[in-house]
Amino acid sequence: MNSRGDNDPEETSKPPGNARILGLTVCCAAIGGTFQYGYNISIINAPTLYIQGFINDTYVERWGTSLDTPQVTLVWTLIVSAFSLGGLLGALLAGPMAVHCGRKNSLLLNNFFLFVGAVLVLTCKVAKSFEVIILARFLVGMNSGVSMNIQPMYFGESAPKHLRGAVAFSSAVFTAFGIFLGQVVGVTELLGTEPLWPYLLASNALPGLIQLLTLPWLPESPRYLLIDRGDRDACVRALGRLRGGEAPVLEMEEMLQEQQQQLSTALNSGSAASAKTPWSLFKDRDLRSQLRTVMAASSAMMLCGNDSIYFYASYIFLEAGIPPEKIQYFTIGTGASELTASILSNLLIERVGRRYLLIGGYSLMSCWSVVFTSALIFQSRGVAGMTYLSMACVFAYILSFGLGPAGVTGILPAEIFDQAARPAAYMVAGSFMWISLFLVETKGKTLAEITAEFNRRNGRKKEPQVDKPIRDPYPLGTACSFSSLSHDPDTDPDCKNSE
Repeated sequence: MNSRGDNDPEETSKPPGNARILGLTVCCAAIGGTFQYGYNISIINAPTLYIQGFINDTYVERWGTSLDTPQVTLVWTLIVSAFSLGGLLGALLAGPMAVHCGRKNSLLLNNFFLFVGAVLVLTCKVAKSFEVIILARFLVGMNSGVSMNIQPMYFGESAPKHLRGAVAFSSAVFTAFGIFLGQVVGVTELLGTEPLWPYLLASNALPGLIQLLTLPWLPESPRYLLIDRGDRDACVRALGRLRGGEAPVLEMEEMLQEQQQQLSTALNSGSAASAKTPWSLFKDRDLRSQLRTVMAASSAMMLCGNDSIYFYASYIFLEAGIPPEKIQYFTIGTGASELTASILSNLLIERVGRRYLLIGGYSLMSCWSVVFTSALIFQSRGVAGMTYLSMACVFAYILSFGLGPAGVTGILPAEIFDQAARPAAYMVAGSFMWISLFLVETKGKTLAEITAEFNRRNGRKKEPQVDKPIRDPYPLGTACSFSSLSHDPDTDPDCKNSE
């Protein structure tokens, strides 16, 4: 990684022509790629209450008895967890797909999981089955797992040196854009209502369709064509299109040198030149330092708690006195914050460097975590103004995450591993990322419940009473509007019994 703002003259020299085809390639690949990861994480939050009601209503119609709240929570946990488990499987599939099908074709084939999931969601009410939602989220997770690995690989291999970081970082920009757009589409004025929640969950098929109609007309990764397939003519054509003219001589020479180096390594080892496997990466002493780097970075990106901050934002806004019906719009602001920070980092990455963005982002997140924790402690003691400080910390934490960790983490395997090791490196990095996401344990608990848990561990018996209405927003089988989250459902006129 180059942490300096200045680069060698040879690296900063721009290729001839324009970057129009490269820009189109980035947009068309990302709209059905990492955009889907952010979008599918975001859209599941708005219909939570409606899906839980559908689970109970389906069970009542099937067996004649209702589920207890813990049982509904268990099914809901399966729906949420299925996304992470599908992502893990997708990350493991991404390496073989990238090698055997190519980067571009893998992204196109990846839409199969998405479309099947959309069909399942749209038919769940007709089928009267909540089990298909679990399967649909699993398939959507597979789609995200594949795209989160292959798309940065595709971008890193297609971009020129002076734009490689910015182009690869655009994966994080589209992830943040997906989160933001999912929050917008999920508001009650659009698809965040009880009759429309299946269409909200199935709306991810539209970006996939856009990708299917556009990406086939754009080039494959030149490095894949030359080094993996040995097709020099196809590589020259693809590179020429991506650079807006003829293939740059220096860039072709660099790829030919890498190809020759891999052939020489294979001859010396007495084996055929082929892509490495994750197991071979772990056994290769020369790659252990790079492997530890991507494993630590991928795990930290999920374990840092940014997704938890998104979840608890609504409770923090409610404590700050934001009207319940307005909280959804403040939540959109959190997505906009990460999108803004990602765009800013995309512009700065080649000037500032990867290391400074990564270390700086995590350092700022650590600082804001200390301030946030202090604010919550003082807030519990009745100190005035702490709720507003907590709300400010939410936005600052998300901004810091988008400033570096959100994007730099995804481009590390593309930049510190060669062509033969890169697919396996993304398999390892993706696996650690999805396992870490699955292991985050505070998902689904309110701040009051977490405080109560720590109080019990510290020997305190007093249970805090805040946030109690949010934990039981409405009786099972009853659908409520978003504005009823802080009211008793028996007295709220917006709640209508669905039985």
